[in-house]
Amino acid sequence: MSTLREKMTAQFGTAAGPVEGLFPADVPLFHVPRVQFSEAAWVMKEAGARLVAEWASDETLLGRGFGIYACYNRETEFLMVKSDTPADDPVFPTIKRKFVAAFRFERQMRSLMGVIPAGHPDPRPWIKHEDWPEDAWPLRKTFDPATRMPRVKGSYKWIRAEGEGVYEIPVGPVHAGIIEPGHFRFQAVGEEVLNLEARLGYVHKGIEKRFESLSWEDGARLAGRVSGDTTVAHAIGYCRAVEALSGSSPPARGLWLRAIMLERERIANHLGDIAAICNDVAFAFLFFQFNILKEHLVRTNHRLFRHRFMMDRVVPGGMAVDLDPAGVQEMHRELDRFAKEFERLVRIYDDNPSLEDRVRETGILSAEQARDLGMVGIVARASGQPLDCRIQAPFPPYDRFPPRMVVLNSCDVHARAWLRIEEIRDSIRLLLEMLGSLPQGEVRVPFIPPQPERCGISMVEGWRGEIVYWVQSGAAGEINRCMVRDPSSLNWLGLEQAIHGNIVPDFPVCNKSFNQSYSGHDL
Repeated sequence: MSTLREKMTAQFGTAAGPVEGLFPADVPLFHVPRVQFSEAAWVMKEAGARLVAEWASDETLLGRGFGIYACYNRETEFLMVKSDTPADDPVFPTIKRKFVAAFRFERQMRSLMGVIPAGHPDPRPWIKHEDWPEDAWPLRKTFDPATRMPRVKGSYKWIRAEGEGVYEIPVGPVHAGIIEPGHFRFQAVGEEVLNLEARLGYVHKGIEKRFESLSWEDGARLAGRVSGDTTVAHAIGYCRAVEALSGSSPPARGLWLRAIMLERERIANHLGDIAAICNDVAFAFLFFQFNILKEHLVRTNHRLFRHRFMMDRVVPGGMAVDLDPAGVQEMHRELDRFAKEFERLVRIYDDNPSLEDRVRETGILSAEQARDLGMVGIVARASGQPLDCRIQAPFPPYDRFPPRMVVLNSCDVHARAWLRIEEIRDSIRLLLEMLGSLPQGEVRVPFIPPQPERCGISMVEGWRGEIVYWVQSGAAGEINRCMVRDPSSLNWLGLEQAIHGNIVPDFPVCNKSFNQSYSGHDL
């Protein structure tokens, strides 16, 4: 089978690329005229690739207009495509007809950068709400974030189902639980859901814009706050992109500690999700028991890494903390106790017929839907898609200790819950192997500032799934652009499709089985 690089070269010739300036070097960047941006997407689609991300960058301070970027992946190969648009004519051909995932990527690009995807079927704003001025584009260099924008009148046109007996249920944006705001509109007949449309953006914080005013070192602190429950994975994603851009190489011990924290973050959040699924089917006992396990885990985090969620521990060049021999022994003892108690609770979970009745064949997202929508992470693997960045784009020590990728095919709430159980089991194995091989030495090297006008990209498997960071240095070596693609940017689309044909009371447990981030989406 030809590589993606070979497919692009055969279609566009050597003049299109790969071009220099993107790091790491094993991710080629092809530069094509904007009229051929959609053609490049067609080539990738025909090659069996998926769309990883699509975004725009204001490069006017670099003497250009706007850069339009797309990243594609097939198996272990990643490839980027770029086109340029003039500042006075920021139009490019949509790739939505080739990749459904581009549907919201391009709406967001139009809303926040003011670039126009020609041929896109939905001009409604995304992330930016309709009471913002239409010509306010926060990610452009001409936008002053300190200026308070006037509020204008506007309305959002919801997609509606019509017919005899069809009624609408609005939910949110403020919810009864202690969760972030998001608005959901259901159309239903009786209790059966015909359609669901989500509207997000209520916790838009201007994070991508904020990166541009920070130093490279301070950017790691902001990355750790993109989605607070994924602080380790986001910080690693940012730091790996910046280190690729600057040529910094963290020491082995620092890389091992990053992976150890990443797996602990995965276990803690999977425990919380399993507990929440049990709670939504009224199995209160397991809700409390799994949360007790999670609480013990995060308390150990605090003792060993001085923070319950290990925030601000990952920095450019390595780690801000080390793990002493006593800490290694404590983690060994904890994992031994944890594994025994976890397996006891799993047996209770697996032997409960009333719980099984609620999660089996509920919220089905078929393998075909998951592939077409571009799902990633636990949602993808629970719907038959073998995607895991720890295997496709490994960094040490995952190149020595690859995860056991579990792929399930029932595609329902049960699959998404059971996948978490299997991943917790494997994370315990990975932690024991990493602790047993933890290198000696320093945990951090001095950070090397990037050279001007370069780009760096990284892919990291957070507990929800693939996280992508793309950073670009400016003319003086500063942050010109930092693009963040949380797995929720893709997986929210899957939730809307998975609820079709289910009854309204099953939405909470279906939603919990996805458990996507509002904050990570509303950048």
